[in-house]
Amino acid sequence: MESLHPDVQKLLLSEDDIKRIVERLGDEISRDYAGKNPLIVAVLRGAFVFTADLIRSVTVPCAVDFMAVSSYGDGIKSSGVVRIVKDLDTKIEGRHVIIAEDILDSGLTLSYLIDLLRARHPASVEVATFAVKDIEGKTPAIEPRYVGTHVPNEFIVGYGLDFAERYRNLPYVGVLKPEAYA
Repeated sequence: MESLHPDVQKLLLSEDDIKRIVERLGDEISRDYAGKNPLIVAVLRGAFVFTADLIRSVTVPCAVDFMAVSSYGDGIKSSGVVRIVKDLDTKIEGRHVIIAEDILDSGLTLSYLIDLLRARHPASVEVATFAVKDIEGKTPAIEPRYVGTHVPNEFIVGYGLDFAERYRNLPYVGVLKPEAYA
């Protein structure tokens, strides 16, 4: 049993669970992109841990680049306004692009990002998300091609996921205690 941070209410995914999920996604991407040299775009900051593990699990040649978008600030709910904080350094025209995302909830930010990238004429744009948050009565605005796992509609931290830039370094995924963000 892993020792939990005092602010974490319960464990959702252990380090071993995470490793199995990422290896499965890497296998799927390797199969689907054989001979295509995809560009994997990490959505900073949350997805950098997932992306690092994912590209090590992909066995076909691939490249990586980074984008930073903001719709949360230091809050716990999206503001609905998407800002590009850091754009790609790589030209994507004609490239197969896979957006690596940490967690998908409403999908509105990701939908905006997909539209932005498609306007640059890549060969394809797909999404690999580590987790999809199951929100009762709501379907995300996009359907990712690669889904690692589903998580409950609670405040999730660890494995790159944060609250106000804290808890990203936890090696597992857990539910944050409400008093930690109240």
